[in-house]
This record gives sequence, C-alpha cells and structure tokens, in this order.
Amino acid sequence: MDKKPFGLDIGVSTFKVVSLSHRKDGFLLNSALIVPAPAKGMLSESPLDEEEMAQAIAKTVSDAKITSKFVNVALPENKVYTKIVEMPVLSDRELSSAIYWEAEQHIPVPLSGITLVWSVLKRPAQGAIGEKMIVLMVGSPTGLIEKYQRILAMASLTINSIETEVLSSIRALVVGENFPPSLIVSIGSVTTSLAIIRDGITVFTYSISTGGSAISRAISADFGLSPTQAEEYKKTYGVTKEALGGKIGLATEPIMSSILEEIKKALAYYTDKYKNDQPIKQIFLSGGTARLPGIDLYFTNNANIETIVANPWKILAPGQQIQKEVLDNAPDYTIAVGLAMRDYEE
Repeated sequence: MDKKPFGLDIGVSTFKVVSLSHRKDGFLLNSALIVPAPAKGMLSESPLDEEEMAQAIAKTVSDAKITSKFVNVALPENKVYTKIVEMPVLSDRELSSAIYWEAEQHIPVPLSGITLVWSVLKRPAQGAIGEKMIVLMVGSPTGLIEKYQRILAMASLTINSIETEVLSSIRALVVGENFPPSLIVSIGSVTTSLAIIRDGITVFTYSISTGGSAISRAISADFGLSPTQAEEYKKTYGVTKEALGGKIGLATEPIMSSILEEIKKALAYYTDKYKNDQPIKQIFLSGGTARLPGIDLYFTNNANIETIVANPWKILAPGQQIQKEVLDNAPDYTIAVGLAMRDYEE
C-alpha cells in the first residue's frame, strides 16, 4: 500500500482528488479525478448524510485507483479565520505565548471553540532594525475538524494534514525563486479568496462570500432558467459582454463588479504598504469559475493588470501524457494539487 498522502479537495458540489510522486525534474501525476459530491455535502449535520459523504469519498478514491489511505484535506475559507500578522521578532517560545493574544484581536469568536495553528513566514535576524516577523495564523472551529476526521475515518482514510484552501492554492501556483509580486484570486462556488504574494511568501489574505454560484443565480434570475440550465449558460457564455447580445454581461456584472472591487482594494493595500517595491505584475485566477469564457479578459481590462488562468499542472515533469479532460479542467484542480504537493515540501 502506498503511504504517501494524496490531495482531496471537498468542494460544495464536487470532489477533486490528485495523487503525485516526485522526481528531480518535477512531479509525476499518478491520478486526478473530479466527481459530483452529494447534494447536502458537508453542510448537513445528519449522521446519514455524513455516511453518504464517506461512501462517496471512498468510491471517488477507488475510482481514481488511489491506494494510499493517507490524505491531505483543506478546510473551506468561509469556515476558518486566516490572518497574516506582523509581530516583533520573537523566539518560538515567546511566539507561542504571544500568538493567543494576537488571535483574540482577529478572531471574532471565543478561542475555547477554536483550534489555532500558526507558522512563521518570515523571521528577520535578531536585532534587525525596523523589521518584523510575518506570521500566518489560522483558527478553525474544533467541531469542524472533528467532523472531517469522522467522515474520512468512515471512508477508511486517515488525515495526514489539514490546512486552508488558499494555502493549498498558493503552494500549487507559487513556484520558482523569482516569482514576481502577484495576486492569487481563487473563485470557488460560494467564496472568493485573495492572497498577495511578495518575495515568494504570502503577505496578505482574506475572503469574501461571493463565488461562482452567485453568477449562476444571477443568470437564472435574469433569464428565467432552472439552476442546471443557468450553470450550462454560465459555462458556455461566461461573462463576455458580447454573448447573447450583451444580456449575459448585464446579468453577471453586479457579481463581477463586487469581486473586482475587492481586487482593487487588495491592490491598493499593496501599493500603499510596499511603496518602494515592484508593483503587482499579475493576477492568477483559480477555481472552477476561472474557466468561464472571458473572465480573465474582464479582470485584465478592469484592473489594468495581466490576468492569467491558473495552471497547476506546470509543476509536472515534462513529457507526461495527460488526459485532455484533466488539462482542460486545470484551475479546478489547484487546491487538490497543492494538497498533494504538501509532503514534498523541503
């Protein structure tokens, strides 16, 4: 049995699984699969629905021909509290005491029900003048973690690690030592997460409660379509203003504008905080919504920054034969790829 963990992205409407192995010139793709998830998903508290989820996950892993029983999973951004904080240069021991005071300032619920983890992203040398540590802090409801553990145990899987979706996306996309200042925009079904990368590390991240399903609802309402029909219209016509005589563009504009405004705020934050640095050079779009026709052009034109649809398969070693369906759905796999890469980090 393979003991190397695979990546499992439990989305609102789909499961994505990715299994990788590694060699000197990059990763090898062992398996990748997207399948529909049970309708109630992780939202239900019913034991019967949890059992259905477990059975569906087990079948997905089996269908993907993954033999490992160890899995890396990501918690949805709208269920966790992720914060990048700057702190004075502290030792690990000092930080472990100070971080809880910091968490109380940023997490709006009692810490008694939260599992708190943190990681030092940048630690200047002791005595460095004017420099601070950059610390990533993540608070997760303990009950949510227990739920994931329970369902995956029923699927005969053992959780190797749990992190947040945005961290997985960053790992998959931020490759190479000379990665330029960038903004990663991960548009999920119900949440959009933004992360600014500077000098190869995350310096800013937050999420908003708007995603691809809001675009579908807008199309459904404007055109009088069923949810399934609206989803097909969205995938076919995207957000281009030319589609259907401009009607699609009018329907989706309020949703796209709200995401655009958050992008502009993030860019303004970076420009104000890092005045003497290189400007942000590119926006990466990931998540299933990133595949919509015209969405990259929309942000390029309105944010005035080159916008690229993310391709997490760039981490693969050359010469591999990858199924067209897997290549075409590349942005969907970003989180699962990042999760599968986790245990190969140096």
